[in-house]
Amino acid sequence: MKLSSSSFPRNGSIPERYAFCRIDAKSHIALADNVNPQLSWNDAPPGTQSFVLICSDPDVPSRRDDVNQEGRHVPDSLPRVDFYHWTLINLAPEVSAIEEGAFSSGVTARGKSGPDAPMGTRQGINNYTAWFAADADMNGNYFGYDGPCPPWNDARVHRYIFTLYALDVRTLDLQDAFRAEDVLEAIRDHVLAEASLIGTYTLNPALSAPTPPKAGLT
Repeated sequence: MKLSSSSFPRNGSIPERYAFCRIDAKSHIALADNVNPQLSWNDAPPGTQSFVLICSDPDVPSRRDDVNQEGRHVPDSLPRVDFYHWTLINLAPEVSAIEEGAFSSGVTARGKSGPDAPMGTRQGINNYTAWFAADADMNGNYFGYDGPCPPWNDARVHRYIFTLYALDVRTLDLQDAFRAEDVLEAIRDHVLAEASLIGTYTLNPALSAPTPPKAGLT
């Protein structure tokens, strides 16, 4: 099974159109278009009953002390943890693509609604839910896709891993505000195949900046 995208090249930079935040010369960062990227796949194994899609960033700082602080930086050596940007379940077996913008277009303060989503799917809450918990202007349940927004002072370029799982069950019966961890536990004994696609993103001007979108890349 292979997963690809026309929105960004494999192992290449994700354009800012698909990010939660973009570089801003005056304020370091500003909100971006936050459009979900196009994804497509093929060669699912026989017996596939549904698909699950999860997008994670494994490069998130394990401590917030230096994150986005003037005159400081987040060292590359700091231990990192996973941050989940998208959890999508119950994709029908006949589906082989997700169109750009079908699940997200724009940043929604206090989060997007869920778990019911287009194409008869369901979406879990992403980790912006916890990230904005103490922010009076932004707190809420963030269902579905919300794109990259790594610290603007991070010495590491972040990776965004889109992983598609082919399952031997038609649906996953999970509570409304489910998380990626709940899905990974639920599919433990039901995965027939999986495929991943990695893109990179940074808001640190000292590192390679995001590139404009280019069509037709896989």
